[in-house]
Amino acid sequence: MLKFLARRLGALILTAFAMTVVVFALTNIEASLRKLAVSEVSSRATPEEVERWMERSGFTRPIPVRYAEWLGVAPAYVTESDGRLYGRCVRQGMTLADVPRYCGVLQGDFGYSKVLRDEVSAVIGRSLALTGKLMFWVMLLMVPAALIVGVLSGMREGSKLDRTLSTFSIATTATPEYVSGVVLIAVFASTAVGLRWFSGTATGAMEDATFENFFLPVLTIALYGVGYIARMTRASMTEVMTAQYIRTARLKGVSFPNIVMKHALRNALIAPFTVIMLQFPWLLNGVVIVETLFNYKGFGWTLVQAAGNNDIDLLLACSVVAVVVVLVTQLISDVGYVFLNPRIRVS
Repeated sequence: MLKFLARRLGALILTAFAMTVVVFALTNIEASLRKLAVSEVSSRATPEEVERWMERSGFTRPIPVRYAEWLGVAPAYVTESDGRLYGRCVRQGMTLADVPRYCGVLQGDFGYSKVLRDEVSAVIGRSLALTGKLMFWVMLLMVPAALIVGVLSGMREGSKLDRTLSTFSIATTATPEYVSGVVLIAVFASTAVGLRWFSGTATGAMEDATFENFFLPVLTIALYGVGYIARMTRASMTEVMTAQYIRTARLKGVSFPNIVMKHALRNALIAPFTVIMLQFPWLLNGVVIVETLFNYKGFGWTLVQAAGNNDIDLLLACSVVAVVVVLVTQLISDVGYVFLNPRIRVS
């Protein structure tokens, strides 16, 4: 088991390193850097002024050098011009003696957001906390509902209940969040229809989440994921219910509820466990539409703002966090699958 974990951790570190190289190169293309320079200097800046700003900021250096600085394994670039300090590690009010020699990701410094005028790590921390709250309630609603639908559907394959629940699962999965979100808002929160069951906005839920202002964004995300997990659970449950040991239990006179709960359910949940774990990276990156739609300023909203405003440091940090979350959840999924499936553990 230790060798398995060591191999997985080694692969995770190498993959994370490779992905950060790719993400850094994509977010630091020359066109984006020049656009950032124009926004920092002036919209009427001449090409010479843009070039001088990029040179002072260190963006004209080779990408490998800047990547090593961003990672924190190379000394920070600092230069002085017109009585001001320029460089990735320079903050307002700093003197040359105050600038740290190393200030990369390994030192916990993700840079400074030139649009939000705040430390990137602080912005990411706030947005992740808000998205974490949203993800918690989504998982609390989505996972039990999906498992119940999948188990009930797989217990009686081909029955009316199975066909009804399967239709519901396919319909929810086939409906994008931006469609279901707009429909839910129009039906349950709009004065035009007249129901107005939910008051308040998701922006208010950032400080004080209540059923009225938080249920619609939670339901919008949960509906999309319920169908996928339910279909996987149904397929696994259907396969288990036809296994030889289930037939043996039936011939021995074991009641159908006991067969489902004590024999079939545990084995049927092995495959859906992997699918459930994969929902975490999907939720982290898939909430972009929902958070933008409901103006909930979590991780997805922050990612959209960073991309729209060409906030390179913030966009780079969001991308790296998303990559790390995907890799960590994959690792947890692999380890959990080994524990749930004895055959893999023995092999």
